[in-house]
Amino acid sequence: MKHLLTTTALVLGLALPLTLAAQTTAMDPNAKSGGGIVVTYKDDVATLDPAIGYDWQNWSMIKSLFDGLMDYAPGTTDLVPGLAESYTISDDGQTFTFKLRAGVKFHNGREMTAEDVVYSLNRVTNPKTQSPGAGFFGSIDGYDAVADGSATSLSGVSSSGPLSVTIKLSRPDATFLHVMALNFASIVPKEAVDAAGDDFGKNPVGTGAFSLGEWTIGQRLVFTKNPDYWRAGLPYLDSITFEVGQEPIVALLRLQNGEVDIPGDGIPPAKFREVMDDPAQAARVVEGGQLHTGYITLNTQMPPFDNVKVRQAVNMAINKARIVQVINGRAVPATQPLPPSMPGYTDGYAGYAFDKDAAKALLAEAGFADGFDTELYVMNTDPNPRIAQAIQQDLAGIGVRAAIKSLAQASVIAAGGEADQAPMIWSGGMAWIADFPDASNFYGPILGCAGAVQGGWNWSWYCNEDLDAMAAKADAVTDPAKADERLQMWSDIYMEVMKDAPWVPVFNEQRYTMKSERMGGADALYVDPVSIPINYDYVYVNDVQ
Repeated sequence: MKHLLTTTALVLGLALPLTLAAQTTAMDPNAKSGGGIVVTYKDDVATLDPAIGYDWQNWSMIKSLFDGLMDYAPGTTDLVPGLAESYTISDDGQTFTFKLRAGVKFHNGREMTAEDVVYSLNRVTNPKTQSPGAGFFGSIDGYDAVADGSATSLSGVSSSGPLSVTIKLSRPDATFLHVMALNFASIVPKEAVDAAGDDFGKNPVGTGAFSLGEWTIGQRLVFTKNPDYWRAGLPYLDSITFEVGQEPIVALLRLQNGEVDIPGDGIPPAKFREVMDDPAQAARVVEGGQLHTGYITLNTQMPPFDNVKVRQAVNMAINKARIVQVINGRAVPATQPLPPSMPGYTDGYAGYAFDKDAAKALLAEAGFADGFDTELYVMNTDPNPRIAQAIQQDLAGIGVRAAIKSLAQASVIAAGGEADQAPMIWSGGMAWIADFPDASNFYGPILGCAGAVQGGWNWSWYCNEDLDAMAAKADAVTDPAKADERLQMWSDIYMEVMKDAPWVPVFNEQRYTMKSERMGGADALYVDPVSIPINYDYVYVNDVQ
């Protein structure tokens, strides 16, 4: 619960000087600089625009191209300085003044200023940008006016000099500094955005450890080391080549042959036992916990899922234990949106038990005694189609006939962002992993009204304004002495969500990845909880000559 360290300052109104100590302590004395690595993915990358990108595949890529005012220590959830050198917080916890680092350069060679921060926050919250992360900034003064189009800039964000930015909030927000560490809060140069227009996501310019050197659509992306990076000594690598269009099983074979360093899609489930039973391969496996929930979204705006009894019946129809077996037991059945390791998780809540007879009875009450036809969208990377087939079979058991639409990740995400396109989505491969370690993060973007917009991540299109108000009240609790009270409020919110049943929470999964023998750096970097899945800025290769 790192936000409590922050909220202590909120209460006391402290000035908090920030140094590079947290980063320098993460520097590996055994690291070698130079060389390049090859990372594979099945699908091409949709975008590298930090205001837009929001999937498993592009998150760590974007994080290596851009920086925000705040960041996390590599491999941890500990807040540390980013582009902010220091900051102060007012006594009421609603005004933050950030002093920026001097001499930070964008990839185009221009030095970053406070005006770039103002521009970037205005851009990500502008509805024309269609950022799925816009709702994260809802506590900034003037956000509502920007969101409804009555204003074009945030009244709460201003510069007071070339290296000073003031951000005023409309209400206390216990999560605000976490928000400023998200990719969505990355700083971008206006001239590069203007020059690229809608193609900025293909022509990104940031201040990050790497810059985009090449992008051949459908084949590869090449990141090259930023020689002017403001963190001295980083990154270690000279380049990263992302090869796309690689089937996960082929990628594993290439790793075994020394042609690939990291299979970005992870260990193919069909090969998991084979890998783990081979000591030589198992030695290259990295396992890590994650704040993750895999779920089925039920579009509450599309009949028959606009009927709560139908949604509850679908919850009862899913045999979660059997689905966990599909992925070789690498997860535990989920009962609620929050994973068990997240503060605010409701202990003892059993959720909807697997009960086909009860599900059929509830469907009959809802007027669907003979079931109905629907569609289930799924990402086309194994094991997700097999999981979708298991879901399909469970639904057939209560008379629900679900046609599977197995598509590339970007196509599933696009369908979920349209109010009337995807009745059901299995979230696997795109399932929610917390942007930051706070209970609120499983609500706003994926269950709150702010996320139920075109291009948003709330694929159930669920909007309960009463719960939104409860969420705002919970996040206004910034007193560390009331931390338990705040967590209870979040527990109550998620229990109300489960009554409305916009999701079927299915499982909470562990993360497994592999690396080649030449890769160096702490294991935590390869299952980084924030730079998901990998923190490329700090990894290196051992065979540099």
